[in-house]
Amino acid sequence: MNAAGAGSGRALIRRNSLREQISDALRDEMMAGRLPAGRNFTVKEIAEIYGVSATPAREALVDLAAQGLLVSEPHRGFTVPEFTWADYLEIFEARALLTDNALRHLGRREHPYDWSRTVSLRRRAVAATRAARAGHLDVLVGCDLRFWQEAAAILCNERISDYLGWLRVQSWMFAAPHLRAADDLAGVCWDRHGELVDRIEARDHDGARRMVAHYNLFTIELLAGLLGHSLEGFAVLRLLRGTDPPDTPSADRVDGPAAAQPPHDAVGLGRVPLPRFVPPGRFTRSFRPGRGEPATGR
Repeated sequence: MNAAGAGSGRALIRRNSLREQISDALRDEMMAGRLPAGRNFTVKEIAEIYGVSATPAREALVDLAAQGLLVSEPHRGFTVPEFTWADYLEIFEARALLTDNALRHLGRREHPYDWSRTVSLRRRAVAATRAARAGHLDVLVGCDLRFWQEAAAILCNERISDYLGWLRVQSWMFAAPHLRAADDLAGVCWDRHGELVDRIEARDHDGARRMVAHYNLFTIELLAGLLGHSLEGFAVLRLLRGTDPPDTPSADRVDGPAAAQPPHDAVGLGRVPLPRFVPPGRFTRSFRPGRGEPATGR
């Protein structure tokens, strides 16, 4: 790994400490598939790349290992784990079942969601949709992650949102390298983020649940097709296929009023103790290799 391969091209986000900035930067690299499974590095190497002392570099690596995003190997440093297809199916099933159940019950309880947040959510939807249609994977990873993390805020349950964010990080770690191998991703990935925002704004809980199910079904079928895997017998598909949304055209969604507002953070998205996880959607600071100070974002 070199400076060009870790942290370059990232959007500017703010964080509170070098430890967190390094952790965030490495997580972004792994999510985008630029740090592949099996990549090994030492504390010294990371400290040199990011221009910091060994202490924050070690703390960042230990944090990622505690989250199941790195494997600590005595006398060898840290290694990016390999998520198999079986691992991905477990991750996907957990994500699909949790989101469906949470959205199914959302309309049955009072929740203090701040509806003014949909303005920001719409901007994130525009950014994710454009990246998907253009086939810009590096941009899409960050946009998609931030969109879904903000969309999860409607659940008004930080524990569910955090867990979903943790699962999505691992999902991208598996999916991004396979997507990156494709010749042309333009129009390949899911691009109906704006329609989900429509349903959220309309307080259409069932419609939002169907749209999320469509996203999940689209994603699993896309990856199964790319990798040549059969989904026969994968029980969660029955749930997803029973909640298909109407085939609403989405081609003009990015041309609405929100499109005039440039997305300000369109960037390039194990079994561990969940309380250690801090979802990337709350990150506000970026770190550039070779510099000892964080870069100001906005």
